Amino acid sequence: MKKVLIAVDGSNQARNAIEAVANLSRGGTMPEVVLVHVRAWPVLFGEASVSSLEQIERSEKTYQEHLLADAQAQALGAGLAVATKFAAQGEPATEIVRAAQECGAEQIAMGTHGRGALGSFFIGSVAQRVTHMSKVPVLLVK
Repeated sequence: MKKVLIAVDGSNQARNAIEAVANLSRGGTMPEVVLVHVRAWPVLFGEASVSSLEQIERSEKTYQEHLLADAQAQALGAGLAVATKFAAQGEPATEIVRAAQECGAEQIAMGTHGRGALGSFFIGSVAQRVTHMSKVPVLLVK
């Protein structure tokens, strides 16, 4: 059975990636799916107390769990078998590729926001970096 890692972030593009994997598999063997969401390191300005930092961390983890649960429900509804979920923190492209390697994924699927060359120049493109770093094929979905 093929294993596909799907990167999710709660966006319509990420939901489209789940649907694309399901649609590409219809009529054949449905792949085993691994879902991953990467929390970026929090950006803080000024001083923050330890309790404030802990509260921010709890809030971010709760949000991450919610995103993964929603993605899992969507994937199951589309007929995909969800093998596991990864909740990571760090630089998104690096963590997505690392998760794919760790779980033995044969493909990565993810949404792309399509900001274009100028937007990617200033903001950077996670999808572009994943494509360059990955040793397995990457399916980009808009």
